[in-house]
Amino acid sequence: MNDILTAINDAMYTYVLLILLTGAGIYFTVRTRGVQLRLLKDGIRSMLDKAPEDGNGGKKVSSFQALMISTASRVGTGNIAGIATAIAAGGPGAVFWMWLMALIGGASAFVESTLAQIYKIKDAGQFRGGPSYYMQKALGSRPLGILFSISLIVCFAYGFNGLQSFNMSSSLQYYIKNYSSTSYPLILGIVLAGATAAVIWGGVHRIGFITSVIVPVMAVMYILIGIITMVTHAAELPQVFASIIKNAFDFKAMAGGMAGSAVVIGIKRGLFSNEAGMGSAPNASASAEVSHPVKQGLVQVISVFIDTLLICSSTAMMLLVSGITGESGVMDGIPYVQAAISANIGQWGIHFITFSIFAFAFSSLVGNYYYAESNILFIKDSRVLLNIFRVTCIIAVFLGAQADFSLMWNIADITMGIMAIINIISIFLLGGTAVKALKHYEQQVKRGGEITFRGEDIGIKDTVWK
Repeated sequence: MNDILTAINDAMYTYVLLILLTGAGIYFTVRTRGVQLRLLKDGIRSMLDKAPEDGNGGKKVSSFQALMISTASRVGTGNIAGIATAIAAGGPGAVFWMWLMALIGGASAFVESTLAQIYKIKDAGQFRGGPSYYMQKALGSRPLGILFSISLIVCFAYGFNGLQSFNMSSSLQYYIKNYSSTSYPLILGIVLAGATAAVIWGGVHRIGFITSVIVPVMAVMYILIGIITMVTHAAELPQVFASIIKNAFDFKAMAGGMAGSAVVIGIKRGLFSNEAGMGSAPNASASAEVSHPVKQGLVQVISVFIDTLLICSSTAMMLLVSGITGESGVMDGIPYVQAAISANIGQWGIHFITFSIFAFAFSSLVGNYYYAESNILFIKDSRVLLNIFRVTCIIAVFLGAQADFSLMWNIADITMGIMAIINIISIFLLGGTAVKALKHYEQQVKRGGEITFRGEDIGIKDTVWK
């Protein structure tokens, strides 16, 4: 089964997503005139805005909280184990392609999150939305929305969350001899399942609180360790950057097998990490209360940059200056990171990485769940169905702590790829609406005064923007 999944995985990323992802990123970068860099300052200002009061009561989700929910999902073990796996399999050049995907992917992230804001709905005093909603409302295709929702639910609630649980479990191998053959994976699975249940039954506000506390603190700490590592190994940095660039354009290696090249592995792991264009972050973006849809689109660009350009780069530098060589299937994933950081800053670094894995992975568990819940409610708004779904999510977390490494990566990669294909095609069709909203926003900024938005301003009816 795993061999079949590997073949599907390689074909999907080598021949389909490689073209779609890079094509979408370049296309939207051109159409928005590089909005991800040009209006980065506006995104930072919007991130700090308080949620506007609408007079209807209910708790508001701020732009920052929505950013932290999406960043919680992005900033998980993919930033640690995923980068180690990419470098072990594709070499240092994979890092270059991750950087590139983040830079051009920021435009796709802007478009999908702006669309999610435009087409969101209000339910019990809170906003909800995402790709399924704009597929139904803007494209007029509920079946396509349901197909996307199902693929997202399988990907995030079962694939990604099982993978996060597995990575937390594998980080304990360093401490416990013959870990996988002991009862500790079972015990950890029970603990993680219980902790996840306590959060997800608390609702979006508890999820927002958990992620807005854990993510900023851990991200700052992790980046600081990366900076300390680079400062103490400054002499090795020129060689490291040279190896990244050289390996990224090793065409001889590409000719030997595109699926295992730095290009494909870098794009694959980059997508897993920053999720730009995949259609996941818009589910969080839609929940924010902002004065203009474009504001949240700009904020989501920041999440992509935090994820890849800061946190993934920190991991990459820790690995590449260590002198430890990764090897796919032998020295990769969490053990590779632990060995590298031990060589860099000593034994205590291993404990820090283990703590980081648990903090990042747990915040991802609850962030991923939020995405899946929004899509369950899109398919059928039923309390019974929602509670059954929550139980299956808890089971996935429990089983993930005892799963096979390669099987979990393949399931996550394939379901992520299906999601991305559906979403990228949809935002290609709807991108003009996001561009109109961007022009409307820029006109208001140029004019000065309060920034407001109504659907009619860009020729759209039947929205919450009235």
